[in-house]
Amino acid sequence: MKNENTDFIIGRHPAVMALKSDQEINKVFIQSGLKADAISQIIKLAKERRLVVSNVPKNKLDLMTDHQNHQGVVLAVAAYQYATIDDLFDNAASRSEDPFFLILDELEDPHNLGSIMRTADAAGVHGIIIPRRRAVGLTSVVAKTSTGAIEHVPVARVTNLVQTAKELQERGVWLFGTDMKGKDYRTWDAHGAVALVIGNEGKGISSLLKKTCDEMLTIPMIGHVQSLNASVAASLLIYQGFNSRHPLK
Repeated sequence: MKNENTDFIIGRHPAVMALKSDQEINKVFIQSGLKADAISQIIKLAKERRLVVSNVPKNKLDLMTDHQNHQGVVLAVAAYQYATIDDLFDNAASRSEDPFFLILDELEDPHNLGSIMRTADAAGVHGIIIPRRRAVGLTSVVAKTSTGAIEHVPVARVTNLVQTAKELQERGVWLFGTDMKGKDYRTWDAHGAVALVIGNEGKGISSLLKKTCDEMLTIPMIGHVQSLNASVAASLLIYQGFNSRHPLK
């Protein structure tokens, strides 16, 4: 794994999750004047890790976070760590499960990535693969939106998604993309090693990556709006995968 850039973790719940994880944290900033009971767990965890805690005025936190809703808590962290493809396979093997991966093709909205990470963690996805260029990476907004899932779902950032998709296929992973002409997603059986490909918010999956997929899935819609937010569509598909891999007994 390697570090990419320095960032902040913003908000109370994401801060707690980060403090409980193995992520390297440089400093803890707390807004002056906050009630002790509201941040007691954060202070306790920071002291257990022997971290420097600084009480600062709200306007400093506003500037540090570009006026995001920081809830009076900001962690200065070492760069987020990106996994390798092998790390993702190792994560599945450590659970004695067939791999279940997500490939996100040039997703641009950090809120979508954070929301997808949250669903991925809840559904037991073993890792996410994103492109190095023309896509959002692991930022403080992603971390906050993921409500801590960023600490538990490994993310690999690769140079070429199509080459990576072919590598996955060579390692026994079946690729399922999304397309209006695909089969009904409710019939998807995600047993075995699978990767679900989610396209860009506006353009969908690129043509070359689409051609690489083994099969296409579609979400039927009967209303007036014929498209779904990327994170909503991903959630439906992820949980269909979960349902087929973990059927009711």
